[in-house]
Amino acid sequence: MKRWSLSLPLTGLTLAEHEPVVKEAEQLGYTDAWSAEVDGTDAFTPLALTAAWTGLRVGTAIANVYTRGPLTLANHALSMAEIAPGRFVLGLGVASLPIVQRWNNIPFERPLQRTRDMVKILRGALAGERVAEDLPTLKVDGIRLSRPVPQPVPIYLAALREQMLTLAGEIGDGVILNWLSPEDVGKVVKVAKAAASKAGKDPDNFEVVARLFTFITSDKEQVQPVARRSITTYLNVPTYAMFHEWLGRGGELTPMWDAWKAGDRKAATANVPQKVIDDLIIHGTPDECRERIEEYVAAGITVPLIQVFNMTEPDPAQGAIKAMRALAPR
Repeated sequence: MKRWSLSLPLTGLTLAEHEPVVKEAEQLGYTDAWSAEVDGTDAFTPLALTAAWTGLRVGTAIANVYTRGPLTLANHALSMAEIAPGRFVLGLGVASLPIVQRWNNIPFERPLQRTRDMVKILRGALAGERVAEDLPTLKVDGIRLSRPVPQPVPIYLAALREQMLTLAGEIGDGVILNWLSPEDVGKVVKVAKAAASKAGKDPDNFEVVARLFTFITSDKEQVQPVARRSITTYLNVPTYAMFHEWLGRGGELTPMWDAWKAGDRKAATANVPQKVIDDLIIHGTPDECRERIEEYVAAGITVPLIQVFNMTEPDPAQGAIKAMRALAPR
């Protein structure tokens, strides 16, 4: 089954205003809704509402393995599994140092091990076991869910570079990607699927989710300011900078990184190469955007997670709804 997903919540809409929108999305052929969690709504509430209103599959992209403890994540997963039995995916990730350490005052340490430890505990808890584990980054003593999970909950891992991609393939049921081009997909997916195969899984059934920032615009110059701000904001975070070094964009991005390190935000924004914008940000007419999304699918993305923006509409909410309609699967 070919999947086509919206990223929730949509810009300009409160959660209560999403009911008719997600119902329409389902009618238009969207199969999934996956959430985002940074500095707005949490990852689970938009999905709980959507799952109650529709038959869409829903997934977190992502829930943070630092800012929630193992039992709290298990509680969330159980609740979602009851609301949407067989339709919920628990996507986990480490987020980034700014989110974890600066915003939540939690040390951003040993992310690979933290993810491995969290998944081990959650697998046991969601299977109904009493879990007592003394692991390198987490220790729990006898947690157990008092209600059975109605159906197994798949766990997907957000990953960028080789070690986390390998971990996703080894212990995850799928992988969640971000900030890459169709041309990057092969290199990234190869690592995760090789690890999945080595772990005895069918790599052809290993799902690959990718968040795709998609701007509908009749004038591509409109997207320049927001694209440049987004790229400088994200790609100066160390994990994303190292990711793009690994992908081979170090030479292109060094002037931007140097200006950012020097404290010159204006110069950093100006030094974002046009090619990087065109590589990482989908923008143009609805047909051009859909064609680019299909390039990701052809490259190996099995769940395109479309985060829609509409530069042609003054009202953000109406713009998002029109973009959702324009980018519906054919």
